[in-house]
Amino acid sequence: MTRIKSIKWLCSIVATTLVCGAIVGASAANAATKSITCYKGTGSKVVKAAAPKCPAGWTTKKPAPVKSAPAATSAKSLTINATYTGKITMLWSDSDVQATSVTATGTGTTLGLTQLVGSGSSSPSSQCDTISGAGSISDGTNTLKATFDPSSQGCGKASAAPTTVAINGTATITGGTGKYAGATGTLKFTGSFPVNSTAAGTNETGALTFTITGTFNTK
Repeated sequence: MTRIKSIKWLCSIVATTLVCGAIVGASAANAATKSITCYKGTGSKVVKAAAPKCPAGWTTKKPAPVKSAPAATSAKSLTINATYTGKITMLWSDSDVQATSVTATGTGTTLGLTQLVGSGSSSPSSQCDTISGAGSISDGTNTLKATFDPSSQGCGKASAAPTTVAINGTATITGGTGKYAGATGTLKFTGSFPVNSTAAGTNETGALTFTITGTFNTK
């Protein structure tokens, strides 16, 4: 205000009232004008006035930067090379044999999937014949599921019991649970177990060795 009064005094001496009024008005306007920046969404604008205010819907608070969505997790390939040892329980009938229970514990490159359970069946008419089966390996929380490919076989070392049956083939992964949900791929398997009798009605339990190898994909 001191500056404005000085200008008024000077004008009264050296200039006309009209010219001084213009100078005083301009000086007063320049002294009073303020500016603020207003934001709305991703837009911004500067508002200038003696007492500037943001228009309705706008604010002087600068919005936080928008975070980009995390990149989608790509599929991973995992390799397993594990040997499982446990028990197989079989029930013989006149026409087939059912593996009613298979349980085993794994060692090696198990990916933590140390618990194996499964079941299977066969209708042997020769020393080597097709076997079917399904099972899973688990770490107690996450599970990988698979079924035997139709080309899988079981072969007795001798043509009649007692003997040892060797099994081998391919297991097709059918998914899983937890971090293995949606898993895909195929695994090779080999194994063996003893057979002491093939008489109908015989229910026996024997030691099982089962090896799984291969690479599969997870989502």
